[in-house]
Amino acid sequence: MSGSVFSPGLVSVTFRSLDPERIIDECVRAGLTGIEWGGDVHVPHGDIDTAEKVGALTRAAGLTVVAYGSYYRFDDVLGGPDATVHFETVLETAVALGAPVIRVWAGRKASDDATETERKTIVEKAREIGEAARGHGIDVAFEYHRGTLTDTNDSALNLLTRVDHPAITSLWQPAHDEDIPTRIAGLKRILPYLAHIHCFYWTVKPGESRPERLPLRDGEDAWRAYLSAVRDFGRVDRDPIWVLMEFVRDDSVAQFHADAETITRWLNEINRER
Repeated sequence: MSGSVFSPGLVSVTFRSLDPERIIDECVRAGLTGIEWGGDVHVPHGDIDTAEKVGALTRAAGLTVVAYGSYYRFDDVLGGPDATVHFETVLETAVALGAPVIRVWAGRKASDDATETERKTIVEKAREIGEAARGHGIDVAFEYHRGTLTDTNDSALNLLTRVDHPAITSLWQPAHDEDIPTRIAGLKRILPYLAHIHCFYWTVKPGESRPERLPLRDGEDAWRAYLSAVRDFGRVDRDPIWVLMEFVRDDSVAQFHADAETITRWLNEINRER
């Protein structure tokens, strides 16, 4: 088998104001096939009853629970503001949800600001939580995000190689402050660790810091380049690679459906090109 198989889904925090039933319904209507459920609103950490209910509803609708999007940031070992959020609780919730992947965040500091002691603490704890998750057949994936140790291509790869655990993987999304070649270079470097992709199209206007959300179709050239890089790598061990829509223009359900049509078309075409 050459190339990777992509499947389209949604990150539930795209619509924090909607209940899980509505999100499931909209995903089915849009032709998406999986959902990453967020741990802040839809499936709160430690709410086992809700996790079991949402997991069952998802599967009953013919959808896949792709991942549990937790907000675990290693505060329990770094002493951050959410030190009461322990991975054991997150893992228990993910098991109840039936999620094969748990998203975690690589701390609360940009890579330039983190001390070596903080990096080492995250590396050691990541191995520990990876082993705990592996005992339930679950992988752990770092959010690929600014303000954490995955905020640059070099730092993200350094973290993953230092952890060096079979259950520790990475998500990927395009950084706002990088050009397309730099994004592709970073994506290629973490492909051996890639779990899934978060998909959106935002731009930052000159002189502004806040990105503007645009219709996904406007980013076709960029996204075809990203997806082709993954396909050409020939990933076969974690198929499918889920491409998960995250946030849409104006938080609009109508825009979501337009973007879902776009992403489904892209993935169908790229899958056929394998």
